[in-house]
Amino acid sequence: MSKERKITIAILTGGGDVPGLNPCIKALVYRGIDEGMRVLGIRRGWDGLLSFNPDDPESFQKNIIELDKPFVRTVDRYGGTFLHTSRTNPSAVKFENTPDFLKNRFDKEKKKMDLTSHILSNLDKLGINIVIPIGGDDTLSFAERIHREGFPVVAIPKTMDNDVFGTDYCIGFSTAVTRSVNFIHALRTSAGSHERIAVVELFGRYCGETSLISAYLSGVDRAIISEVPFNVEKLASFLVEDRKQNPSNYAMMTISEGAKMEGGEMVLSGEADAFGHRRLGGIGAITAEAIKKLTGINIIFQPLFYLMRSGTPDSLDLMVAVNFANMAIDLIKKQSIGRLVVLRNGQYSDVPISTITTGLKRVDVRELYDIEQYRPKVRHVSGKPMFLY
Repeated sequence: MSKERKITIAILTGGGDVPGLNPCIKALVYRGIDEGMRVLGIRRGWDGLLSFNPDDPESFQKNIIELDKPFVRTVDRYGGTFLHTSRTNPSAVKFENTPDFLKNRFDKEKKKMDLTSHILSNLDKLGINIVIPIGGDDTLSFAERIHREGFPVVAIPKTMDNDVFGTDYCIGFSTAVTRSVNFIHALRTSAGSHERIAVVELFGRYCGETSLISAYLSGVDRAIISEVPFNVEKLASFLVEDRKQNPSNYAMMTISEGAKMEGGEMVLSGEADAFGHRRLGGIGAITAEAIKKLTGINIIFQPLFYLMRSGTPDSLDLMVAVNFANMAIDLIKKQSIGRLVVLRNGQYSDVPISTITTGLKRVDVRELYDIEQYRPKVRHVSGKPMFLY
């Protein structure tokens, strides 16, 4: 990383897409080039490095892209990530997901193979000095792995669940909440017109912050979060009373996709992904049907899911994305590697990337949630982070 040699940085995005990724990439490219760096984009997250075959001349174009200012000039006007994304975990690759040119390495006695050595070899052959992964726990957990193996990493947290441990804020969260609040208010017209109970299911596997904060800001009647199992009979009785108390004779609730009924489990479907997560989604529909059966009241069931993370970022996500990018380049200039850029106590900072593995970020149920009434309980915000947690 001497000043005489041009540094090559590589950017990748992994996991679910969120608004703010493209502006973050653009800011990294612009600032990196201004600092005399060469900038590469890795297509499809860690899968781009896994699928890169140094012996195939066409493999570079398929998996790697040279980034310059003209190429990224307009990408910040759009949501998602133009680099594309995946949930590939190179440390645990199934045979069917292994690139053909690597299948001869596969130990048939094992269900999964650790191909980290292939990733590290490709980083060296591509002349990459530093990787900047933008992702959530899963994407960043592999970044932490290659950091332990000795490869320089500066990481940026993003996930609309806002559950990366070590930072108060992740790119994508504000827009997800903004979208959710807007759609909830829009649904009031139909819920009120037909005098129904509306059940709105939101993303949130283990952390119910999107359900909690969206409910808090939109003023819905009840909110079910991932952290607290709920009794559906009790919930139904609350909603019936809420409906009676409303002059328009309707009630609304939010529910996290990872929520569980008392004595039950998360509603899962399909096979586990590379990080061991099975697809979620279904608890909202099950809850809506149970409420209808218990109350006899017609239900509007609306899963928001991908609508929460579609489209352009709001101004807060845009600001954080650009600032995180500039912080990452600052760290590289200072040769401060193995770091995660963060927002803590309202201030931009950075922490060791290993921080993400030292804890779990969840809703502070005691401070922020009424477990008896199934609704936000925000009384004292002095001294708390901007978005609570």
